[in-house]
This record gives sequence, C-alpha cells and structure tokens, in this order.
Amino acid sequence: SAQRASTRAIGSRAMASRAIGSRTTRARRATPTRALRNFDYPEALLFDCDGVLCETERDGHRVTFNKTFKEFGLDHEWDVALYGELLKIGGGKERMTHYFDGVPDAEPWKSVTDPEARKELVKKLHLRKTEMFLELVNEGALPLRPGVKRMVAEALEHGAKVAVCSTSNEKAVQGIVNTMLPEYADRMPVFAGDVVPKKKPSPDIYNLAAKTLGVDPARCVVVEDTHIGCTAAKAAGMRCCVTKSIYSEDEDFSRADAVFDCLGDEGDERVKFHQLTTPGDFWLNPPLPVDYDGNWYNADKEEDPDDG
Repeated sequence: SAQRASTRAIGSRAMASRAIGSRTTRARRATPTRALRNFDYPEALLFDCDGVLCETERDGHRVTFNKTFKEFGLDHEWDVALYGELLKIGGGKERMTHYFDGVPDAEPWKSVTDPEARKELVKKLHLRKTEMFLELVNEGALPLRPGVKRMVAEALEHGAKVAVCSTSNEKAVQGIVNTMLPEYADRMPVFAGDVVPKKKPSPDIYNLAAKTLGVDPARCVVVEDTHIGCTAAKAAGMRCCVTKSIYSEDEDFSRADAVFDCLGDEGDERVKFHQLTTPGDFWLNPPLPVDYDGNWYNADKEEDPDDG
C-alpha cells in the first residue's frame, strides 16, 4: 500500500542519513538503502615502503648511500638534515643525480661530464648501495613500524588485496617484504623502482597497481608517510592514510584523508581495517556514499519522492 511504501522510504532515508553522519535529522531522498554502498571495505590496501613499512630512511638508506660514496672514493656525506631535504626528490638514482648536479665542481661530476656516462655511474652507485641496504635488512636492523603486520593480516582476512608501491629499488623493497613479512610475502606484490617512467609525486605507480590488481582506484586506501607520496595517491584518485615518519613530521598533509603517528600494534591501534569503510568516521573529509548509478547521495538535498 501507499502507506507501507511511504514508511519503508522514510526508514531507508533515515538509515542512510545516520550512516553518513548528516547534520540533517531527516533525509528526504527516496534512494533505497539497499542501493547505497554505505559501508564498503577497500578493495585494496597499498603501502609505501620506506618510512611506512619500516623507518628505513635515516638509519638505512642514508647510511648505505654514505658507505657507497666512501667505497667509491667520493668525498660526500649526507647528514640527517641534508638527507631530509633530499627526500623531496623521489627515487634513489634521481636523488643522487639531483645532489651531484648541485655540486658540479666536485667528483664525480667534475671528471664525468658525458650525460650517458653519468647515468651509468649513478646506476652503478645505486646498485652497490642497494646491496649494502639489503645486508642491513637481512640482519633485521630495520624493524617493522607499529601496526603494519596487524593491518596487513586484517586486510587479507577481509579479502582485500595488499601490495607495496614504492619509488625505491625493487630488490630492496622485495627484500623488506620477504624478510619482515615472510608469511604474507606471496600475497603482497611489489610495484617499485623503474617499473613506471615517472616517480612519485606522479600517480603512475598507483595507477599501475590498480590496473594490475583489477581494483577501482576509488576503493583503494594508500598508507603513505610523505607529502609527495600522499600527492601521488590522491592524484590516482585513491584515499590516503598518512603515518608520519621521522622525516615527515612537519610536512603538509592537508590533502590526506587521515593522519596518524603510526597504525598501532594490537591493543594500541590507531585504526583497524574494518574502519577503512566508505564512509568512515575517522576520515578527515568523509565522502558521501554513492548509489549504483554512480550518483553521490546527499541527505541534505531535499527531494520529494513523488516528484517526477
């Protein structure tokens, strides 16, 4: 009857209104609740590596860059502050090239002037640096950050795909995953290094991951620790949850969807996987749910269900 239909419509609208935390106490749209994807879990959880899985930058990459310079007879040493500035450049080879370009009268650029020869030298330096870095990883000198293992397990339990997307060398990233998360490594594909032409803040690495995994970018959640990483995730149309690292404490995360000091181990969780829903209460700017026609649901918009 018309009365029963009206009652169902009112109930559906009220449920949808509560789900998105609307200030309006009475929703007016006639979209049935079953057509709203109110509490979707992410299809994929994508982790950056350095600074997210482990605090690798200060005591891992920086240290092995310096060891490499010394081994090759180069009079360069990146202190903690300088390396923090260099992290604004995505990718290890790109970072070295940027630095050497800034000191052209010092070795190796003083002697190596041909552009192609410079590229080959940087590749050689980076290869050796990666070998040293992997030695540190295999020694267990770089532990996982709080909550990483827990969140990976929760995501896989909920049927989500999990991957690592990094600008770092693929061998180095795979080494961290294999060593620190051995029980999940076969279910955590790695997208890293030169697999895409442009490094972060370009969204290329995240676009590739979404396409390869067969997931909707809008239903991917990225865990990042830097401004350039967050920029890449957002440019790919994904949500970004930031866990601040040693070097990124003071960076601009105004575009992030959530910001934490870490994910938090069991009993001290900052967020759990089941809270990464659409919408989710902890998001800084929770979006409205969409109906199956792809239309945003707005409980504040007044529509008469009998119109049209």
